[in-house]
Amino acid sequence: MADGIRYSGETGDIDRARVHEWISEHAYWALGRPREVQDAAIDASWNYGAYDAETGEQLGYARIVTDGITFAWLCDVIVAPEARGRGVGVGLIGFVVEQLEPLGLKRLVLATGDAHTLYERFGFEPLARPEQWMVRGTNAVEEAT
Repeated sequence: MADGIRYSGETGDIDRARVHEWISEHAYWALGRPREVQDAAIDASWNYGAYDAETGEQLGYARIVTDGITFAWLCDVIVAPEARGRGVGVGLIGFVVEQLEPLGLKRLVLATGDAHTLYERFGFEPLARPEQWMVRGTNAVEEAT
């Protein structure tokens, strides 16, 4: 716990209604995402939250899609609009990376349209050979820019 913020990897701690509001109303990559889709994503993922240590109010959220052995995708990282500027995102990403480190994953990926410097602090860098990577389906980051 740092600066009055508690971090947790317990899915049961997630305020699902609050996370859905943030994702569906404030996340450029998932505007309008239905609640049932968000709940299903939570249920199928590893979930991390940042909470006010005094009130218990959720301040941030991050989700990992992984096999737990070789690969993980960090996604749906968001901080409550009213909590931005307090270091919640930095602390949350630090916590997630720390929790994943013992797994020895070969690859941890993410996509961001605007937070490159945040993730660089934790060792993320552009793909060395993007020509080898492909995507099928909507590429929300490219559509948002």
